[in-house]
Amino acid sequence: MASISLPKHSLPSVIPTHKPKTSSSHNHPILSKSSQSQFYGLKLSHSTSLAIPSSSSVKTAIFAKVNKGQVPPSFTLKDQDGKTLSLAKFKGKPVVVYFYPADETPGCTKQACAFRDSYEKFKKAGAEVVGISGDDPSSHKAFAKKYRLPFTLLSDEGNKIRKEWGVPADLFGTLPGRQTYVLDKKGVVQLIYNNQFQPEKHVDETLKLLQSL
Repeated sequence: MASISLPKHSLPSVIPTHKPKTSSSHNHPILSKSSQSQFYGLKLSHSTSLAIPSSSSVKTAIFAKVNKGQVPPSFTLKDQDGKTLSLAKFKGKPVVVYFYPADETPGCTKQACAFRDSYEKFKKAGAEVVGISGDDPSSHKAFAKKYRLPFTLLSDEGNKIRKEWGVPADLFGTLPGRQTYVLDKKGVVQLIYNNQFQPEKHVDETLKLLQSL
């Protein structure tokens, strides 16, 4: 039987003998920009970069703490005028509570303007609209004035309420989630809608639900 012999030094030429270098950091940067990002809902400063956690640092996925059929945790936050407002104030009427990443970002601006343009439909359904992000009241005031937003914006600095409601983050935890809740007259959640990259659809889905209540 014929036999095949390989050159004595052929294997080392295709199999590296040195060990690959490993990063000293657990995070591997994937994006860095020198100006504000055009990514929906994300602001980047000159020194900001996004990172994907290594497999050793990835923890269990965040699951929503507020589910359909539940009464969510109450809150008291400052609005764009610096006045305190509680969720309990809306008891007795449907309310749309939408969490968004940040003022003045492309996706959040589209979403806010979509709620603005359909605001009369929400009023006709007897519902209030409330937007919540981690921006401070002065940022909300400027945002609402610039785009003539007729509804309330609340400041959740430190994202305490976002965490209590269990709003999931996107992009490996680097981007605050875009999630909308519809509460009925009794304060019970009837709809939870999450869609980071189609912000206007939040309006369509909430109106559809409100018109069926």
